Amino acid sequence: MRRRQQSRTAETLAAPVIIVGNITLGGTGKTPTIIAMVRYLQTKGLKPGVLSRGYGGVAPAYPYLVTAATDVKESGDEPLLIAMETGCPVVVGPDRVASAKALIEEHQCDLLLSDDGLQHYRLQRQWELCLLDGERLWGNGLCLPAGPLRESTARLAEVDAIIVNGERTDTSPADSEVASRLSSAHTMTLSPNSWQCLNDGKSLDVPSFTRRFADSVENHAVTGIGNPNRFFKTLTSLGVDCHTRAFPDHHAFKPSDLSFADNNPLLMTAKDAVKCRDFAKPDWWYLSVDASLPSAFWAQLDDFLREQALIS
Repeated sequence: MRRRQQSRTAETLAAPVIIVGNITLGGTGKTPTIIAMVRYLQTKGLKPGVLSRGYGGVAPAYPYLVTAATDVKESGDEPLLIAMETGCPVVVGPDRVASAKALIEEHQCDLLLSDDGLQHYRLQRQWELCLLDGERLWGNGLCLPAGPLRESTARLAEVDAIIVNGERTDTSPADSEVASRLSSAHTMTLSPNSWQCLNDGKSLDVPSFTRRFADSVENHAVTGIGNPNRFFKTLTSLGVDCHTRAFPDHHAFKPSDLSFADNNPLLMTAKDAVKCRDFAKPDWWYLSVDASLPSAFWAQLDDFLREQALIS
């Protein structure tokens, strides 16, 4: 068992907590990872719940239950996407401990996943998962505001598991202990599975979409995620050329942001789509992706579940 950084006031909860966080500013793939983990845990017969700060949303009261029908202005984009994709209880609020208790007491969750919160030490935790972007890792190695780090890379030596989103291309130096942990990190890939039309719910598989839209019209692509270039590179890899525009992470889209002189297709991510569905036009599409993780990761997660007596 690794050493836990926790506040002296951290409360013991009636269900174990898995932190899915990072040591850098956004864009590491936490949301698709949580969706994949929730779906996996559900196949094990467990009832996971997700708690989140709910960044970008203002709810009428907290803790606040998010469902597929929730107004994104109240929930924030990522919690709404998780609720829509998994159907599991998702609760948002600034007090993560209160949200955790609501999931346990009101929704009978037997395992909690915290969307972010690696640095929220008042929330007790039994397992820590840290995500890194393979292209950027920890950037210049400096903490905010001089760099992208929320805390030192030494924190990587303390977490239970590390996921690197995409192949590691950043060769920034690391101390020996951190380098050792990175050598055992799990590599995740985000695999496109379909295109979904915001306006009517129509679905097209990736090859069909490419045949229909590649090289036929001038497509537009917008996104408001932590690493917009990852999405734009994915479009290029799929053979779809676009005029691209990046907005800040969690950007609250409004119709005027997406007004173009033509009526050509507009492409975005699922995280963007939950904020645009109320004013979507007929040829607006989002790319649905799956987080693919190696069997070694799921085996490590199973070991933890057995330690917690959640599976046999």
